Amino acid sequence: MIDFHAHLDLYPDPEKIACEVTAQGMYVLSVTTTPSAWKGTSALVVPGSRIRTALGLHPQLAHLRSSELPLFDAYLADAQYVGEIGLDGAPEYKPYWLIQTEVFDHILNSCCTVGGRIMSIHSRRASTPVLDRIEAFPDAGTPILHWFSGSKRELLRAIALGCWFSVGPAMLVSEKSRNLVREMPRDRVLTESDGPFAQIDGKSAMPWDAGRATAMLADLWGGMPIRDADRLLHANLRRLVKQDSTGQGES
Repeated sequence: MIDFHAHLDLYPDPEKIACEVTAQGMYVLSVTTTPSAWKGTSALVVPGSRIRTALGLHPQLAHLRSSELPLFDAYLADAQYVGEIGLDGAPEYKPYWLIQTEVFDHILNSCCTVGGRIMSIHSRRASTPVLDRIEAFPDAGTPILHWFSGSKRELLRAIALGCWFSVGPAMLVSEKSRNLVREMPRDRVLTESDGPFAQIDGKSAMPWDAGRATAMLADLWGGMPIRDADRLLHANLRRLVKQDSTGQGES
């Protein structure tokens, strides 16, 4: 099972969750929202786990934590993955648009200087600006659009730019999202939970809820057996990590 976007450090008991996903043999990308959280979140990786920690600066916090960009740069050489990063065009964050774009550009440029990274990217109400920045920094690495909610036209542009996509059960409740996922290349899709922020049945999503997304994808992919969908997703992950230009990490 794969959860390619979870905030392990933001659960009430992160250590317990980390132990459980390790016991289940799950692959989890544990994204951070600030550079200062990266070391502490990295410490959740217990021996034998398949948890990987991503170095991030969330766009919703850009105006509060832009001073941590030097810290981001200091940690980047040791980070195999970058996330959560991106832009947020929701009305409450529009006043901070300029600093969001400055932070995002800085991060993308830093990724270019270290040879590229696998990046988990937030693009709520900002799909076109995010794609503009991805196009402007082609050497930043491999973009994984987390919970993509743009238009079909924006989706086709993202596909042409080589983007990947991570989708979760909370996202797949929406018919619009289901229609978008049907158009995504199957060989560039991974599952996620976005826990604890995403809600499932009124409760915070857990990493293992990503398994629900596998079942939902199997249905969207023509009713294929869930086992075959799971194999495809794991093959995607192996290929993503293999093509990682840093040459780091393993699935």
